[in-house]
Amino acid sequence: MDNWKERTALLIGEDMIHKLSGIHILVAGLGGVGAYAAEQLCRAGIGRFTLIDGDTIQATNRNRQVIALKSTEGRHKAEVMASRLSDINPAVELEVIDAYLKEDQFEPVLNTSYDYVVDAIDTLTPKVHLLAGAFKKDYRIVSSMGSGGRLHPEQVRIADIADSNHCRFAYIVRKYLHRLGVRTGITVVYSPESVAKDTIRETSGEENKRSVVGTISYMPPIFGCYCASVVIRDLLGINY
Repeated sequence: MDNWKERTALLIGEDMIHKLSGIHILVAGLGGVGAYAAEQLCRAGIGRFTLIDGDTIQATNRNRQVIALKSTEGRHKAEVMASRLSDINPAVELEVIDAYLKEDQFEPVLNTSYDYVVDAIDTLTPKVHLLAGAFKKDYRIVSSMGSGGRLHPEQVRIADIADSNHCRFAYIVRKYLHRLGVRTGITVVYSPESVAKDTIRETSGEENKRSVVGTISYMPPIFGCYCASVVIRDLLGINY
């Protein structure tokens, strides 16, 4: 066992360390939530990732995204994330999909075998089609709902999507999933904290984005860490 995993082994045992090293996880979306989820999973010893994101790092990402630095502006998120994970664990196996996938493009990606799917996409249509496709493939899934407009981490919750409440984004995702025949069976991280209307600004000229929501530094990372915790605890057979 690599010595960088010693502290984790003290907590979960060397057998579980070996198990995690053989796990393959798909992480879709490498922004404020997804990049933190991927990093925590890598640090826990997950041995193989497929990373999907077609975006580049912008200055406005620096308030909340772990890979967003002055030195990384303009670079592709998937490329930067892959480099970071390899620097944490040089033995990690990575497949990088540096592309914005539309709804009809997920099927070939989902034909690969995954032990878990982590959805951190913030654009509705591709998010819903990824979730529905992964659900129909019987993959275990954890999906992040909206972390923007919120300030209180103690309100973040984990639930089946059917039981998420007082989250506008979760409501819309549920509605679209119902049209695709999916009502339950997807774990979500969400917050029922109310979002003030003046924290939302309509936008134009940005691909795949109709509005931006004010976001504090710590909330997307917390959502990402919650997502990672769902995956790890589920794989280890620990209730969450």
